[in-house]
Amino acid sequence: MKINRRDFLKHSSCTVATLATGIGLKSALAQTEQFPVIKPKKVIILAFDGMDPRLCEKMMAEGRLPHLDRLRKQGGYSTLGTSIPPQSPVAWANFINGAGPGSHGIFDFIHRDPERQAYPFYAAAKTVAGQGYLELGDHKMQLNFWPFNHKPAQTILKRQGTPFWDYLDRAGVDSTFYCLPSNYPPSPSLYGHHRCVAGMGTPDLLGTYGTYQHFAEDGPEETQTEGGGKRSKIYFEGETSLPVTLLGPKNTILKEPVPTQIDFIVHRDSQARAAVIEIQNQTVVLNEGQWSEWLKLDFELSMPALMPDKKLSGICRFYVQEIAPNFRLYATPINTDPSDPAIKLTEPEQFSREISQKLGLYYTTGFQEDHKALSNEVFTEDEYIVQSEKVLQERLELLDHAVSNYDDGLLFFYFSSTDMQAHMFWWDSDAKHPIRSTPEAKKYFQHLQKLYSRMDAVVGDMLKRYGSTAHIMIMSDHGFANFGRQFNLNTWLRNNGYLGPPDCTAVLENAEWSQSRAFGLGINSLYLNLKGRERYGIVEPGREKEQLLDELTAKLKALRDKDGRQVIRAVHRTEQAYSGPALHYAPDLVIGYSRDFRASWKTCLGNITDEVLLDNTSAWSADHCMDASEVPGVLFSNQPIAAANPSLVDLAPSVLTKFGLPIPSEMTGRNIIKT
Repeated sequence: MKINRRDFLKHSSCTVATLATGIGLKSALAQTEQFPVIKPKKVIILAFDGMDPRLCEKMMAEGRLPHLDRLRKQGGYSTLGTSIPPQSPVAWANFINGAGPGSHGIFDFIHRDPERQAYPFYAAAKTVAGQGYLELGDHKMQLNFWPFNHKPAQTILKRQGTPFWDYLDRAGVDSTFYCLPSNYPPSPSLYGHHRCVAGMGTPDLLGTYGTYQHFAEDGPEETQTEGGGKRSKIYFEGETSLPVTLLGPKNTILKEPVPTQIDFIVHRDSQARAAVIEIQNQTVVLNEGQWSEWLKLDFELSMPALMPDKKLSGICRFYVQEIAPNFRLYATPINTDPSDPAIKLTEPEQFSREISQKLGLYYTTGFQEDHKALSNEVFTEDEYIVQSEKVLQERLELLDHAVSNYDDGLLFFYFSSTDMQAHMFWWDSDAKHPIRSTPEAKKYFQHLQKLYSRMDAVVGDMLKRYGSTAHIMIMSDHGFANFGRQFNLNTWLRNNGYLGPPDCTAVLENAEWSQSRAFGLGINSLYLNLKGRERYGIVEPGREKEQLLDELTAKLKALRDKDGRQVIRAVHRTEQAYSGPALHYAPDLVIGYSRDFRASWKTCLGNITDEVLLDNTSAWSADHCMDASEVPGVLFSNQPIAAANPSLVDLAPSVLTKFGLPIPSEMTGRNIIKT
C-alpha cells in the first residue's frame, strides 16, 4: 500500500523526536519546540475579490443573499477595512503579512526606481537576468554545472516580511491556498505543511500578464500589438486558409531572441457555419460561437547543431466568433501547461501536476477573465460573460477538488469573478455610463448581482458541509465604485508648476528634473523629487519637503470637478499611513480619490494628457483604487466577530489564534473572532 507523506506525518506512531535522532533533524526540531502540539482544527476562508458591502447589504435586505444574511443575523458580519491604497497587490499582501505596506514593501501596482529617476517597474515581482553563458554559433548556452556554474534568469517575489502560513507550517498545521494573489512565485514551505496555487501576478507562457491572439479577414496586414493582445490577418483561398501563425514564448537561447511559433490551418464551411482547425496533429471542429477545450501545444526552442531541440509546453483554447462574411478567431493567452509547467506555478512544484491529473488542463495565468479583449472590442459584453463563465466553472471544479482533499488545518480559496466582472459591469447609479445606454448599464449590473447570488450559494454549500465543524470566514479585499471620471496627476502637477518644463508631455521622456519638484507614477502614488534620494532630486529634506507636502495636500484636497464634486477624498502622508522596515519604495503621498474618480490611464506610467479631468471612455467602468474609506471590503463569519472595525491585517492574527499560536510581534493586526 502506498502511503501519502502528509498522511504519514499525521498518523504515524513514530514521533518526530525519534525520527530526528535517526535522520539528523534535531536542528529543525529545535526550531519548532517553542510551538505547542495543536489538536487538528478546521478553518476555511472563501475570498471573493472585490465583494462590496453596499451591494451585499442591499441584496441581503431584499432576501437575495440568504446564506450571507444568516451569518449577519448571527453577529458574523462587518465591513472590512482595506489597504492604503486599496489596490489588489497591496491589499492581499496586507492579508498575507497581518501588517501594512511598511512590512511587505508593496505600495502600488507600479513602483519607481529612485536610482534610475522615475523608472517604473512591477511592484510584486522582479525578473533577474541570468549570469554567464557559452556562445555556440547563434546560441548562448547556460551551463549550471562546474566549472561553468552559470545562473539562469529567475523571477523573484518582491513581497517582504513573513507570510502567516509560515507560522502554521512551522507548527505542523496544514494549509492550502488556491489562487492566492501577491504570491508569485509561490513562497516555499520549509516544513512540508503548506501548499499553494499562485494567483494574480502569475504570467502566461509569453511572460506577460495575458496576451490573446486574434485572427480575422479584416485584420491588419502586419501583426499589430495592442494592450493585452495581438491582431493578425487571416487569408482564405476558397474555404481553406493559408498557414496562420500562433506566436509563442521567445527563444532566449538565441543570441538575438525571437518568438517561437506554431503554424496552423483553418478550414471553414460557410454554409454549415463551422470550422476545422488543424494544429500540431490535432483536429478541432467548432461551430460558429463555439469554444474548444484546452489544447496542449509544444513550442520548439532551436538548439545548436548536434543537440536536440527543447520544447516548452503551453495550452490554449480557440473561440470561433464568426465564420462569414468576416472570419474571426480568438485564441486565449498561451497559458503554462499545469501538467508540465515551464515555470513554478505551485508550492510544491508537483502540486499543479497532481491537480491536473484529477481535473485536466486549466487556466494558470493570474488574470484569467480576458478584460482586455472586451476593452479592445475583440469581445462583446456577452462574449466576455461567456469567457468569464468558463473561468468560473473551472474555479468551481477546483473548489470541489479542494474540499475533497481537505481534512483539517487552513483552507483558503479565492474567486476572481466578483472583481473582474465588476470592473466591467458594475454601475450602481443613473449617471451616464462611459460606453453603455442606461438600460444596458442596468442589464449588466443585474448580471453582476446574479453572480453575487451564485457566490451566496457557494457559501451555503460550504456551510452545509462544514458549518458545524469548521470556522468559516468569507472576505473580500475591497469593495467597488463607479469610475466615470479620470484625473491626470502629472498634468495637474505640470499646470501648477510642480513638474517641468511647461510643455512636458511624459515624465519618462522629457521631464526637466531641475525644474521638477514632484511627479506621479502608479495609480495612487505621488513622489517628491527629493534631493539625496532621487537621482536628480532638487527638493531639500526637512523644512522644504514638509512645506511642499503640506502645500500639495491642501491643493489636491481642494480640487473640484466642473460640477463641484470633490475629486480627492484624502491625501495620505507616508509617515502617517505606514510603519515598518520596508519603506524604501514608498511614495511621499498616497492619493485617495472620491467615488467615481480615479487616476487616469495615462497617469499610471507618467504620461500627460491635455486635460486634467476627463471622462473615462473604457469598458473598464468601475474600480476600487479610490480612498480606502470609500471602498471597504466585507467579512462574514460563522463565529461572532468580537471586535469593532476589523481590517485585512486582522485576519492572519485571527487564524493563528484559532490554531493556538501567538500573534507575532511584527503583525499589527489583532484577533477579532470571539474565542
